[in-house]
Amino acid sequence: MSSFQTTPAKSSRVAKPAQRKKHSLFRRNNASPLSKPTKDTPRRKTSAAADDDALDEPLDDTGMAASLAIDLELRDVPQFVKNIQSRMFSAVPERASGMNGQRTAEVLNFRIRLPPVASVAHVHALSRSPTVTEREIAELVRKAVIRRVLVPGLGSGGAAVGEGLVLMSDWERIVRNHPDLDDELKEKYIALLHEHPTSLAISAALLSKQEAAALLNAGLLTSANTAVQAGLFSRPDPAVLNASMSVIESSSKAASGSVEAVGGSGTYAAGGGSGGGVMTQLKVKAKDSSYSFSVPSMGPYLKLLTAARAHLLHILNKTSKYREAPMSHLKERWDGGVAGEDIATQARKARGDFAGILPGRTKKWRTFYGLNFEWVLEECAGSGLVELFQTRSVGVGVRAT
Repeated sequence: MSSFQTTPAKSSRVAKPAQRKKHSLFRRNNASPLSKPTKDTPRRKTSAAADDDALDEPLDDTGMAASLAIDLELRDVPQFVKNIQSRMFSAVPERASGMNGQRTAEVLNFRIRLPPVASVAHVHALSRSPTVTEREIAELVRKAVIRRVLVPGLGSGGAAVGEGLVLMSDWERIVRNHPDLDDELKEKYIALLHEHPTSLAISAALLSKQEAAALLNAGLLTSANTAVQAGLFSRPDPAVLNASMSVIESSSKAASGSVEAVGGSGTYAAGGGSGGGVMTQLKVKAKDSSYSFSVPSMGPYLKLLTAARAHLLHILNKTSKYREAPMSHLKERWDGGVAGEDIATQARKARGDFAGILPGRTKKWRTFYGLNFEWVLEECAGSGLVELFQTRSVGVGVRAT
């Protein structure tokens, strides 16, 4: 008899609560919108996460290269040089800068001390025809309108950062305003610049030992002899102290009395030295047959330029595994997410409300003294470190080469 017995659960067509959960139509969401998400509750992606996901895909390259030569008013090399110098830094914010008076003074003084140099790579990035521009540079150098300045050993190929252009008028202004040189030596030095417009160096026989020592200390000459080149990068500023560790490490590995024992021939330049240096402790030897022309404070300029290039490439490599990103996105990362210049942001600033990160807390201002993103991008593009291309959706893209 027991084999014929059945239970209501087996015969009933009513589904149990456990069976109802299998059908999505019977599901009910009783969770409060204020309750914390559980493991089974999917989290909504934030806008930042959505942006990161978008950068995981390659940009839609149209195959057309983007050019930085968009300013039609720039027609010759001197205009390029002036334009590059005028756009190097952002203006210091008048309000809510995040910097006290002392830091603001440091930023402004650092900018004033930099030499009026524009790299050849930067000029080529803004020109429409590098070949025509190079011919113009050669012609203007022969006419003593501009001069080339070269610091060898910094970078290689297109990434070299040691070659720049200086307007002769700016060079003469630096010489005439130098407080440690007498007028006779100033005029003699300027005359040598005009007599040797295409030469990067002059014979040591053209100057006396006292004149050479004064010009070396002023940063207007450097020794062409690599044996004493370590001491010919001007008086170290506070940044030079950062190179002390490399000197200590080198002294334990190299022979005593050698250049390598004090960090090598590039120690002062790597630490922010500027041309000139500790010549009061060096004696000019008879075998030093020539001196190279230079401008003061080249060390801090080259250090800033090298660090800015490296940082921009670091941001680009970190943003996407394809080493590319929209130019607008890259600019936002360089600026550090500071408040924008739209009407709503300006209104919040006027009311005194917080509107983004303060500029003084970003790397752009803490490390690079307000260096403009466009300026650094042009340097990298002219040096061949990045290339620009057109996309269909996000404007101009930037790709590391």
